[in-house]
Amino acid sequence: MLAEHGRWMEVALEEARAALAGGEVPVGAVAVRGGGIVGRGRNRTEELQDPTAHAEMLAIREAAAALGSWRLIGVSLYVTLEPCAMCAGACVLGRIDRLVYGAADPKAGMCGSLASIPTDPRLNHRVEIFSGILAADCGALLKDFFRARRG
Repeated sequence: MLAEHGRWMEVALEEARAALAGGEVPVGAVAVRGGGIVGRGRNRTEELQDPTAHAEMLAIREAAAALGSWRLIGVSLYVTLEPCAMCAGACVLGRIDRLVYGAADPKAGMCGSLASIPTDPRLNHRVEIFSGILAADCGALLKDFFRARRG
């Protein structure tokens, strides 16, 4: 399973690099079901001037459109950075089965760092979480981006 997670995280990293090329915070996401991609996303908040245009949200929207349902049963979402509250909530609301992320986000991460929305037993759906997949690669992309912006 770890090899499969790494394979799909590499695709999410491609999306993150595309976000970087577009001047966005380099976060990428890919939604997978049945061994194939059903949705892709990369941060586009600056491009679209939309605070909800996070990589995860765009991948989730594309997956729902591709599958013809908002219930994303059987979908695994791969993200290069631990999701924020909005994106973690969207995983729950979309009934995503599995969330796999790379780098932890100690300042805004809501899938283990600050809290864990996807596994909260008070909610009507829980998402299985795998963290730290290609974390060094995912984290380096973000660190380099922010270092360049400050420098």
